[in-house]
Amino acid sequence: MQHIAFIMDGNGRWATARGLTRLEGHHAGVKAMQAVVQALLVRGIPYASFYAFSTENWKRPPAEVKGLMLLLRDYLNREFNKLIDSGVKLRVIGDIGPDSPVPAEVRQLLEKAVADSAHNTKLTLGLCFNYGGRHELVRAVQKLVEQGIQTAEITEDKISAALDTAEFPDPDLLIRTSGEARLSNFMPWQTAYTELYFDPTFWPDFDTAALDRAIAVFSQRERRFGALPVSPKKRAEG
Repeated sequence: MQHIAFIMDGNGRWATARGLTRLEGHHAGVKAMQAVVQALLVRGIPYASFYAFSTENWKRPPAEVKGLMLLLRDYLNREFNKLIDSGVKLRVIGDIGPDSPVPAEVRQLLEKAVADSAHNTKLTLGLCFNYGGRHELVRAVQKLVEQGIQTAEITEDKISAALDTAEFPDPDLLIRTSGEARLSNFMPWQTAYTELYFDPTFWPDFDTAALDRAIAVFSQRERRFGALPVSPKKRAEG
């Protein structure tokens, strides 16, 4: 397995169930993400992507949005060097350009973390921030137009190369927590043949054991990519 993608859902509900604020739930979610990244490093998974903040999340209450921006700022300032020391390379998947609503301080910290970790090779971590799958596809098409690509020259490979995930293989496995069973505008192009796994656990409670259960389920699935099923005999021979 090359790439596991995560939709980290349920931070707010986890907090509410414990009488905590939603922001406290997001703090707990960051800790869960750190633990999962370390588990992925141990298991030798070379690529991972985490849906951290969507283009739709700007609709949330201003106080929660501000708190999330401060949470990311503080994490990049205080904690991200630990991941760099572990061999993690950061890539931002999403629109953090100067015309985006992303605060300048957060954008600069993300850009610095990308540059500081560029030499690492153990795990490429895609932080999906101000990310929306449809928005990404629109930006990819705009990029092809700007490059002067003619209609007849447009191929699946060219579209894939214009996406934010150009250096990532498509996800083999997508894990969504909290029991919701939808993609929520997450990588609609890249997940065309991804195996989906929906875990009822709220993200802050998603741990190494839960990760291993998801990987075990994935290992039992037969990925056919449109081909006929492999016969039991051939599967055993393989």
